[in-house]
Amino acid sequence: MNLVLASHGLCPYVQRAAIVLAEKGIGFERRDVDLANKPDWFLAVSPLGKTPVLLVEGAPLFESAVICDFLDESFSPRLHPDEAFQRARERAWVAFGSALLDAIAGFYSAPDEALQAKRADIASRFATLEAALDARGPWFAGERFGMVDAVFGPIFRYFDAFERIDDFAFFEGLVSVPAWRVALRGRPSVRAAVDEGYPERLWDFLRRRGSALSRRMTTTEAAA
Repeated sequence: MNLVLASHGLCPYVQRAAIVLAEKGIGFERRDVDLANKPDWFLAVSPLGKTPVLLVEGAPLFESAVICDFLDESFSPRLHPDEAFQRARERAWVAFGSALLDAIAGFYSAPDEALQAKRADIASRFATLEAALDARGPWFAGERFGMVDAVFGPIFRYFDAFERIDDFAFFEGLVSVPAWRVALRGRPSVRAAVDEGYPERLWDFLRRRGSALSRRMTTTEAAA
């Protein structure tokens, strides 16, 4: 099967698909797209004009959750559980991860007066997640690396950048979430989903937002 992943270097949804492909040992071609100057071939296959898009023998699939479910149903090993209720439960936590990405975007784009409220919202979501994690670890469901893990690997990268700026106490009082974060950081598929230049590209992206966080970054850099 010929697979091409249309991607954008910073997109966590692209990373999600790349992690699933790597976990299954599937070879694919990755084509990065400049979303500010989208090529004609990409516009022809992406109805929403967004990444990721997976070309399967030339036919496009869009939306990361759909792409990941297609890959999971088509190739082994399965990342979702076999039992229907547990599979549905994990899909719900995949959706939770996507909503958390929206909250993260709200945080790094927030004006000064909203920054602390956005921070508190994210911290509350992690507290909710703490109660759902299998305490046996190291993964969301214990010893089995699954789709929820593939979703959260890219999410935690943002906090590597945030912690360079200030101590926002996102994980204060939590045990399982920080341990899960460390385990995901070391997973080969998660590491391989971005290149070595990703941290600085993310830093530059955050700095250009013109937000309260961007101004803190300027202060941090001036003090360095």
